[in-house]
Amino acid sequence: MNSSSVPGPSRHQGQVIILTGPPGSGKSTVAQLLADRLSPSVHLHSDDFWGYVKQGYLAPYLPEAHQQNQVVLRVLVSAVFGYAEGGYQVICDGIVGPWFLDLFRVAAQERDVPLNYVVLRPDQRTTLERATARTGDALTDPDPIGSMYAQFTDLGTYEPHVLDSTNLTATATTDLVLQGIARSTYLLNASADS
Repeated sequence: MNSSSVPGPSRHQGQVIILTGPPGSGKSTVAQLLADRLSPSVHLHSDDFWGYVKQGYLAPYLPEAHQQNQVVLRVLVSAVFGYAEGGYQVICDGIVGPWFLDLFRVAAQERDVPLNYVVLRPDQRTTLERATARTGDALTDPDPIGSMYAQFTDLGTYEPHVLDSTNLTATATTDLVLQGIARSTYLLNASADS
């Protein structure tokens, strides 16, 4: 393999870890811990990509935001796999439900990059407590948080990708995610049914 610093194949195999779950599930904290433990690594906070839309922005959880969400996700997927092709371990943290996975699957298959899907799902009470206690510009409204939690409650074939982090610290959650990735527990088959 080419180990020079010019663009081209990396001497390291990149991979993508989609770290998702409802608001308040601990995605961003765990994603940062994963990025600190993997090397070389990139932490892409998907909310930032929605924040780049300045005029005409719609809250992504609104039904009328579908077209905006599709555009933002295509841009996010390009960035995620651009880094992974360069040999980085990419942690993509954000609300990525199974309904959005096809874009990631196609990119993973086209680029021959391993794609992991991890859903952090503490119980609903814990999730709501964590989400509504956040500060800054984070979503704290219980109604959309509850709605998004419901979207992650029955994931069908993706239930094996769920990690119940209700009683886990962020460090313990990170350890379990890394163990699951090492065992291919969270690996998505690019041709699997969704």
